[in-house]
Amino acid sequence: MKVTPTAIPDVLVIEPRVFGDERGFFLESFNQRAFKEATGLDVNFVQDNHSRSTLGVLRGLHYQLLQPQGKLVRVVRGAVFDVAVDIRRSSPTFGKWVGVELSAENHRQLWVPAGFAHGFLVTSESADFLYKTTDYYAPTHERCILWSDPAIGIEWPSSIKPQLSAKDMAGLSFASAEVFI
Repeated sequence: MKVTPTAIPDVLVIEPRVFGDERGFFLESFNQRAFKEATGLDVNFVQDNHSRSTLGVLRGLHYQLLQPQGKLVRVVRGAVFDVAVDIRRSSPTFGKWVGVELSAENHRQLWVPAGFAHGFLVTSESADFLYKTTDYYAPTHERCILWSDPAIGIEWPSSIKPQLSAKDMAGLSFASAEVFI
């Protein structure tokens, strides 16, 4: 696998080796040993999630203050603009964000460590989004930062009008959100 740090070095783009021919393709989407060798990270995933969303659905910016989750995310159908925001107050990249296109065609994955808010915008007719997490979903500890907060300044694809859940519309401003130390 190829591992590329983003502008926030803790967030990694992971590109698995893809073996393909006229019949289709094969890739290893996760291998614990290869992941550790390539990234230096010894993670234990405890939950796999799958969401399907239509064009323009924006989910996020989510995180769990207690039971924080590291996430390995990928798209197996369609495409998304995926975003990670560093919300670790002690980090030199606190308040910064990175965005990466993940698609069924490019096979990229994004490692989003614990301590980051995460969200994505569907840029295709629909998308199937898969993610592995290092801790269990804990709704009482889930928090949401407003996706459009100008203090963060995420440059979402402007040609798509976002569709949001009530929870995501009610996200807090970055200035008033609970963050990690």
